[in-house]
Amino acid sequence: MSTTTVEAPVSSGLAAPTARLVLPNSDLNDPEFRARWEETRRAGIGGSDVAAILGLDKYRGPRHVYEEKHGREIVRDTEAMEIGREIEDFIARYFSKRSGVPIATPPGTLAHVDHPWALVNIDRYALWDPALYPDDLRAIAGPVECKNRSEYQLEEWEEGPPDAPALQCHWGSAVGGFDIGYVVALVGGNKLRWHVVERDEAMVEHLLDYCGRWYERHVLEGFPPPVDGLEATKDLLGQLYQVKPEAIAEIDLTKATQLRAQRADLDAQIKALSKQKTAVENEMRDTAGTAEIVKVGAATAWTWKQNGNFSEADLREKYPEIAAACTKKVEVLDLERIKAEHEAAYTACRGRRLLVPKKGL
Repeated sequence: MSTTTVEAPVSSGLAAPTARLVLPNSDLNDPEFRARWEETRRAGIGGSDVAAILGLDKYRGPRHVYEEKHGREIVRDTEAMEIGREIEDFIARYFSKRSGVPIATPPGTLAHVDHPWALVNIDRYALWDPALYPDDLRAIAGPVECKNRSEYQLEEWEEGPPDAPALQCHWGSAVGGFDIGYVVALVGGNKLRWHVVERDEAMVEHLLDYCGRWYERHVLEGFPPPVDGLEATKDLLGQLYQVKPEAIAEIDLTKATQLRAQRADLDAQIKALSKQKTAVENEMRDTAGTAEIVKVGAATAWTWKQNGNFSEADLREKYPEIAAACTKKVEVLDLERIKAEHEAAYTACRGRRLLVPKKGL
């Protein structure tokens, strides 16, 4: 089946029933356009922000969105992000070829006509196929969101779309007024998976209401959202503040005592739960015995295979000849020399470590 790709009409009535064009597409490599594009993104909430605001994006949290909207560059362009942009067109065309869904290139950044802060940059439009929907006179069916994903994420895409891209698709339908959308992923470079995301009025209402209140509170009024438990947020906080060696921050005794008590309580819970989890896993290991695979009928219940971490110590003890023959020299940084001769560079490249004294306040 051939691929159909066209340019979408710029008219807001055809391009998106409930949105208007606020910034036409251009070359992101052009510094002037890039500046305008980033300024437009900071002025509202976009599709890639929604999952982060709701706490459903493992790479970004609400605090990331807040910092970005206030002009602080905290996410650097990575090789993976660049590759994703480069192969987006291939993913879209391959999806169209495999699914038979005609696609179109959107005109640019859209904003909801009643909620101008609600923005969206749709990867591709899915078009209504006249042969399948002869009574639907609209040109655009809805958004197509294209993702490039690792082979390790294949399982996440088998049953349905993961939360973050699904929400991005819902947001595109909410802003544009569409009835249907598609979430597409090229997994491992050679497997295409896609899922239909139908318009959900309750979801649309919830997203516009929640994100609208979040935008007013944290962007317009400027109050930072509370920090969360994401590893990405821990990394963010390490980037936000320029370290002042030996500087002291004063804190209220009540708050300090409360935070320390909460942390100590959680530590105790983690240790207790860790022991309980290990006990359950040990029973599973004991059940497997000498078998690598435990099954219930045709289904795999769990496995206990010899594919874990490799022990160099065991090899050197049990097979010293092999260890000697397969030992090689590698280049490593002399950290002690860097610390002694280049103290500023050594300090600048060290992470920040949270240390809570065991002694009470």
